[in-house]
Amino acid sequence: MRAKAEQGDAEAQYILGVRYAKGEGVEKDAAETVKWYRKAAEQGYASAQHTLAACYFSGYGVVKNQAEAVSWMRKAAEQGNAKAQCEIAGSYFSGNGVVKNQAEGIKWYHTAAAQGDDSAQFNLGVYYRKGEGVKKDVAVAVKWFRKAAEQGRVDAQMNLGSIYADGIGVVKNDLLAYQWYLLASANGHPLAAKREVPKLESKLTAEQRAEGQRLATEWQAAFEKKQKGKLGINSHK
Repeated sequence: MRAKAEQGDAEAQYILGVRYAKGEGVEKDAAETVKWYRKAAEQGYASAQHTLAACYFSGYGVVKNQAEAVSWMRKAAEQGNAKAQCEIAGSYFSGNGVVKNQAEGIKWYHTAAAQGDDSAQFNLGVYYRKGEGVKKDVAVAVKWFRKAAEQGRVDAQMNLGSIYADGIGVVKNDLLAYQWYLLASANGHPLAAKREVPKLESKLTAEQRAEGQRLATEWQAAFEKKQKGKLGINSHK
């Protein structure tokens, strides 16, 4: 890998940077990590641009510099790196390294979400639910929370439960709320397990509880089957 990296192979340079970051086959070395990320990034390798940006954001192996971080993050985002698109969106919302601009942030969240980035999908759900940076639209929030939830994102499952339980912007549906709370609980969300599931169970009939449990079990089984299929495809590759 080092021989390929020293000959200018951008992918090898990036992988070598990852090895130094993780201490895989070499001693961990932040300076070497950044050195190889930079070499790959300067050749336009998007994943390296993204990770180099993260180094500048955190000050790992370099002097912390948010403006430099955003510069590299933008390069990766413009090449279609969904994680970078999501993170630059966050920068526009927080004003870290750029002038705060929620509309620009929403644009980048949409770009990343369309590529299936679950963090971007979840954040769009949050902002459409609150009406922050966009016109408030709970139906659109549900759409994005559902997309993130379907990737196993627990906080999205929790939010879907609360939306259906509240019935604000959607038709109140305790059965759907119960289903999503059960899923969030099963996947490790502490509030779902300790508070929301017991609260709804006290209101539902035995038949409704059984139906909600059936829906949650079937959903989880289908999700796990889908994930195993993805792993099988990746393993085959």
